Amino acid sequence: MSHLIHWAIFFALACYTLAMGIAAYRLMTGPTAADRVLALDTMYINGLMALLALGLRFDSSLYFDIALLIALFGFVGSAAMAKFLLRGEVIEP
Repeated sequence: MSHLIHWAIFFALACYTLAMGIAAYRLMTGPTAADRVLALDTMYINGLMALLALGLRFDSSLYFDIALLIALFGFVGSAAMAKFLLRGEVIEP
């Protein structure tokens, strides 16, 4: 692997880590529930992108499979949270 790609992946991981820290701060101090949900969405997307960068770095397809599962569960969780915030319940009778 070339040195440029190595340093680009390192820089991307540093940026994703910083973004996850900022989103965690927003998750803890968000004034409304919608802010907290958006911070949680941001955290799972940043985690997903960090896993993809690690998959490129270590040349392993396992990271990509795990990232796909995180994307699936993150989308379902976001949809459930949005429905809960709008209607007050996730499963309607």
